[in-house]
Amino acid sequence: MQENDATTAFSSTQNTVVVGVGGGGSNAVNRMIATGLAGVEFVAINTDQGGLARSLAPEKVAVGGDLPNGRDAGGDPEIGRAAVRGAAGAIKAALGHADLVVLVVGEGGGTGSGGAPLVTQIAKGMGARVVAVVTRPFSFEGRRRGQVADEAIDFLRGKVDDLVIVPLDSLLAHTAKSKMTTAFDIADLVLLGHVESVVRPPGARSAAA
Repeated sequence: MQENDATTAFSSTQNTVVVGVGGGGSNAVNRMIATGLAGVEFVAINTDQGGLARSLAPEKVAVGGDLPNGRDAGGDPEIGRAAVRGAAGAIKAALGHADLVVLVVGEGGGTGSGGAPLVTQIAKGMGARVVAVVTRPFSFEGRRRGQVADEAIDFLRGKVDDLVIVPLDSLLAHTAKSKMTTAFDIADLVLLGHVESVVRPPGARSAAA
């Protein structure tokens, strides 16, 4: 599902920053870096310190430093929201002089669901356009996670300039035929494709090709 056309005009001089918020978003950013998505800067924002340590993003912002043992937000958007709010200065510094910020979020978790709207607010306050590419979780991840995702997507809608929603259940039909080890790998590639459509110049070769 695509809320808008994500027809952000490409400019060879614009500074584009792709930001993974939370575990799902950070994992997707790792895939983008590994496949060679070029011409953009990458930032990972996470409460999970272990996940952040595994991030390939050059810029990492640890949020929620007061959480016990570096744990994540535990699926609670309120914890994620508070954690991101407390790191607003570090996030602003990581975004630098971005003209376009592309948020990548696996909705349903605490950090991504609660934190993405605040990252949007920070980026918009700096004068950047914001495009959000988000996933709605697989049904097998549970009803609660789906509810959190729906509420987070509704909250984000209208705050960003463009919103692209990828319902992960729509990918299940392709999973059995794929050589990918998990459905989440396929999800990362789908997110890569959507982000590429926003950030790469017309006619450029796909990083996943």
